[in-house]
Amino acid sequence: MRTVTYVANNDVTLLESGSTYFPALLAAIDAARHEILYETYIYAEDDTARAVTDALIRAAQRGVKVRVLADWFGTGNRVALRLKEEFCAVCVHYRMFNPWFKRGAARSHRKIAVMDREVAFVGGINTNDDNLHDYEPHAPLPAPRWDFAVRVQGPLVAEIHREAQAQWTRAGHLPLVRRINLFREMRKQPAALGDHPMRAAFVVRDNLRNRRTIQRAYLQAIGRARKRVLMATPYFAPGRKFREALCQAARRGVDVCLMIGVGEFRMQDAVASSFYPQLLAAGVRIVEYRKTQLHAKVCVVDDNWATVGSSNCDGLSLFVNQEANVVVRDAQFAGTLARQIERGVADGVQVCLDDLRQLGWVRRCGHEMAYLLYKLTMRVVAIGYA
Repeated sequence: MRTVTYVANNDVTLLESGSTYFPALLAAIDAARHEILYETYIYAEDDTARAVTDALIRAAQRGVKVRVLADWFGTGNRVALRLKEEFCAVCVHYRMFNPWFKRGAARSHRKIAVMDREVAFVGGINTNDDNLHDYEPHAPLPAPRWDFAVRVQGPLVAEIHREAQAQWTRAGHLPLVRRINLFREMRKQPAALGDHPMRAAFVVRDNLRNRRTIQRAYLQAIGRARKRVLMATPYFAPGRKFREALCQAARRGVDVCLMIGVGEFRMQDAVASSFYPQLLAAGVRIVEYRKTQLHAKVCVVDDNWATVGSSNCDGLSLFVNQEANVVVRDAQFAGTLARQIERGVADGVQVCLDDLRQLGWVRRCGHEMAYLLYKLTMRVVAIGYA
């Protein structure tokens, strides 16, 4: 089993939503001199995506080697093909991840950018407009989508670049022997450098060497929690171990607050609601975020552990898709993120046991049926979900 290896002496900056993220990203693209690796799940057709595309093209025109990897399913076939045509015309190297599910069900849900091996961006923010829904018909949101990413500078960038480079290579036509050698090479752990602020780790999930790395990082942090666990996720449908870890933390006196996005997918809302009785009975606080689309995948444990990334707390992210998170061991960073989550909690609606008792039996049965259907589906597509 791979462990989380922390690298010291990093500068990790929290970026809230696209209004902060995209100016920082575009500035880094415009400053790049040698190489850009860019990964995204959704690459939209809107003004925000157009600005990113134009910046990548400008970089290629000044001699920077630019490689763009977009997930075929998340981006959509029509847009993915249009991007291929546009990028190839201006010498931007472009690949689609797993078109037509030729390599199974897994998607590349990662959002990563690395420039000149000097600065990297990791998080949950796709290449699209904060003010529009993710999918057709892209209707306006009531408020900008709430999401997070981080800008990383320091020794950890080398590990992020290594993973992004490997993902680009795997997405191409790679002979079996070269693919096996790449797998062996990526099994090597990064060196743990020093024990000084700011310590951070890059944690990925795939279906070969890192199948449960992100979940394990969460479980270890929650298992060691002594004061609080603050978590925000758009979709909540993890396996039994994850749910039980939250309940056990609450039972031993930890303040566990789980904020869940609702209103995007009715089926997903029903699955999450099926877990409410167990969580509330154990003492977990549940807050539903309804102000706008919650897309943040973030967590703070106690005063010095925090994570920001692409991994939702559901079966697809924890057991199927390819994901990437940054984990930070730093009190100042954890405090900054905790304040942002607390602000979201204040905007949310807390769920109580009395609310559940007022639900009719039809809705309660609907929640259970949704969970059973979801569990059956995940058992088919994901090994390890329970």
